[in-house]
Amino acid sequence: MNTNFLYDMLCTPSVSGDEFVLQSKVKKYMEASVEVESDAIGNVYSYMGDSKNVDVLMCGHIDEIGLMVVNFSGDGMVKVIKSGGIRVATYFGQKVRILTENGVVYGAVGINSSLLKNKEASAEDLWIDIGATSKEEAMKVVKHGDYVVLDTEYHELLNDCITARAMDDRIGAFIVLEALLKAKEMGAKVSACATTTVGEESSMRGAYFASSRVKPKCAIAVDVTFASDAPGVADEVYGDIKVNGGPVLCHSSIVNRKLNERLVHAAKTLNMDIQWEGAAGRTGTDADVMLKTNDGTPVALVSIPLRYMHSPSEVGSKRDIQDCIDLLAQFLVEWDSDICLKPMI
Repeated sequence: MNTNFLYDMLCTPSVSGDEFVLQSKVKKYMEASVEVESDAIGNVYSYMGDSKNVDVLMCGHIDEIGLMVVNFSGDGMVKVIKSGGIRVATYFGQKVRILTENGVVYGAVGINSSLLKNKEASAEDLWIDIGATSKEEAMKVVKHGDYVVLDTEYHELLNDCITARAMDDRIGAFIVLEALLKAKEMGAKVSACATTTVGEESSMRGAYFASSRVKPKCAIAVDVTFASDAPGVADEVYGDIKVNGGPVLCHSSIVNRKLNERLVHAAKTLNMDIQWEGAAGRTGTDADVMLKTNDGTPVALVSIPLRYMHSPSEVGSKRDIQDCIDLLAQFLVEWDSDICLKPMI
């Protein structure tokens, strides 16, 4: 896998609603190898084979959680709302980057005793100090609608682990791109599309546009899931899921059983360990939306174990990322255009 491009993706802000700088990088990266297009909502589509008759659509959402500027206090503090499912307490006292049309404006999220004691704090209780002394001064450099991300970096850890902001789900977006390129190198005959979708964290709009546009025979969402090998995470809720334990497949009422069987077969071909999670209904991923597009789209879900999800310092594994790439590439190589996805015949 192209680790340099992975790290570039992790370093590029892509708040839900403002994913377009990163999507431009994806488009340029993939255009060297395959047919690429985009749509009016900001998705990027990379095709292998017949782009008008796609068998398999793979989606990884490229947006991250963050904040949006909506107001200013009289003393120059910047007020915000959430964009996606942030954990408010993780923002207390953090350095942030406000993404303006004239470049980055740096700031600090305020903190005091009252805020620390507020167990019900919301994004509306936050304020960002950019050093301004008045509303007028702040509004000269920051405007309503600007997006905000935490000012963090990625780092490599022991045992092939990495930590970064918003690995959810830029590693999933990276995986679908790399899996398509690897399957092409392996000579896969399937018509497939790898789409980096926008808006999963806030509206699921990207997945709806993608599946409705491509009209695939089936779709696979690639996302992250909670690893249970960290303190305070109950395996009876999420399943026994470990970082460096391999890709995670999903038993769910919305997941097509035949697709799961094909993914398991691909894993066996590779002699690869897989893990399982359960979701009785919704999965909370792009799969939930793609299922309901067209005349109904059979879906599966492949996930990467992640610790500390929706925090400034998520932890995952390069080994798991590579395994997911290999699994999906093998799935595409083994695809049979005559496969029947009906659970009953």
